[in-house]
Amino acid sequence: MAMKFDVPTVVCQGCVDTITSVIKVADPQASVDVSIDQKTVSVDTEMSESSVRQAITSVGHEVKG
Repeated sequence: MAMKFDVPTVVCQGCVDTITSVIKVADPQASVDVSIDQKTVSVDTEMSESSVRQAITSVGHEVKG
């Protein structure tokens, strides 16, 4: 399932790597695209939306909306 999240705390490549890694641990087949400029995380995964939100917030990032 494809989903997109507003993550205003994305500011650098380290944020991109951290968010990508935590999602890939839960679902190695997930497609993850993090945009520093747009401050968004797009994910295509079998994980539920709440699981993806929880993964992002577990590494210290905020999910808006």
